[in-house]
Amino acid sequence: MIETERLYLRQWQASDFAPFAEMNANPEVMEYFPKLLPTSMSNTIAKKCQTLIEDNGWGFWAVSRKGCSNKNDDFIGMVGLNNAHADMPFSPAVEIGWRLHNDYWGQGYATEAAQAALRYAFDVLELSEVVAFTAVINKRSQKLMERLGMINTQDNFYHPMLDAKHPLAEHVLYKITRKQWQSLSA
Repeated sequence: MIETERLYLRQWQASDFAPFAEMNANPEVMEYFPKLLPTSMSNTIAKKCQTLIEDNGWGFWAVSRKGCSNKNDDFIGMVGLNNAHADMPFSPAVEIGWRLHNDYWGQGYATEAAQAALRYAFDVLELSEVVAFTAVINKRSQKLMERLGMINTQDNFYHPMLDAKHPLAEHVLYKITRKQWQSLSA
């Protein structure tokens, strides 16, 4: 488990699956994803995240707030690291990603959790770089990438799992090296 000032990045629990499915069926949360996810697909993703953390010690962690009086309000989303899909033009690479319930947007939680994930990537895993990508039209995620110190590579690409004419097909690629991270953290 990773602890920040206000959050835990932790292993998935059975109680996380329902709020995760709610997020994945929320049009606002899923605005920059190709489709809303049914509960069965959401559960499959959560189980895969759980297994990867069990096997590797890292992945897309469940994020929960510290000191919640309502246990059902504990889970707010997922943030973490993942091996980028082999079909991506920049693979092999480790990506950082996030998806938080929209009730928790604009409060700095995504930045706080992503900074902790990057610290883990560089200090524990000793990675040389981490990438992030999103649809060109997803300005909110791009702003977060920039707050993290990530640099737009200006090397846009078309997501291999989407038709090139799909409005979300063109993606931006951001990157941060361990050296850049260390200079920002100093």
